[in-house]
Amino acid sequence: MSEFINRGTGLLLIEVINSNANGDPDRDSDPRRREDGRGEISPVSFKRKLRDLVDAKNAPIWQELSAELNLPSEGFDILESKNTKREDVRKLTKDELLSKYWDARVFGTTFLEKNEKADSFIASGVAQFGLGVSLDPIKIERMTTTKVFAVEDDKDKGMAPLAYRIVSYGLYAMPFFINATAATKTQCTKKDIELLLRLIPHAYKENASYIRSQVDIRHAFYVEHSRARGTYNDFRIIDALTPVRKDNAAGPAASWKDYDETALQQSIAELNEKLLGKTSPVADLMEIL
Repeated sequence: MSEFINRGTGLLLIEVINSNANGDPDRDSDPRRREDGRGEISPVSFKRKLRDLVDAKNAPIWQELSAELNLPSEGFDILESKNTKREDVRKLTKDELLSKYWDARVFGTTFLEKNEKADSFIASGVAQFGLGVSLDPIKIERMTTTKVFAVEDDKDKGMAPLAYRIVSYGLYAMPFFINATAATKTQCTKKDIELLLRLIPHAYKENASYIRSQVDIRHAFYVEHSRARGTYNDFRIIDALTPVRKDNAAGPAASWKDYDETALQQSIAELNEKLLGKTSPVADLMEIL
């Protein structure tokens, strides 16, 4: 790696409308919800969507971004993929593994296989996504769905009791960070991070599904620090980028209009004044990319 990657601080505001952004297998795939009533989206589920976009080499997203970024034809495979064969991975040295798999360089890896070429390899990722938590409690709706063509031979129609489990509305905040120190261990490059940032706006809309039809990122705020070790407090940045309810209302929100967008823009403007000379201005990846 010829240059250090600068530290980055980001916040995704993920909007969920009549959808299930992340089902909980321990609760019959109900939308994840914590004890205080607020919803959750796991970092694993979000990174899965980014991996899938890179893995789909014939899809327009990869075709366009790889051309725009002038990415080489090799070095952007996905380790955490159904297409990856474990026996092939076992044959690789650590350097070969990192040069081949984009997600290993960006998100890190736990490579526990031992072989004659390499010992176990464990490394934290350069990009760390935190738990996405809704800003307010969420309401979960459940509905039985039916279909004309039954799955079972002895049924004249299909029925899934209470299988359609959705959040009527939720605004989730998911922080993420770019750690330059980890890049020295995983051989992550600036080009790898640039691809990550370009992929984020497409994570949900290009991975929509029946139960996830209206999940998208309202804002994807990102601040690049002026140095690899960082130049401003991460938590102060996250606090300034987090919306607040109008009139300090409590309880589940019904839509984006329940949040004070004017106050958010004012908070961003004040933050940019404090960041002047220390970081780049706050960027919204949903707009500039």
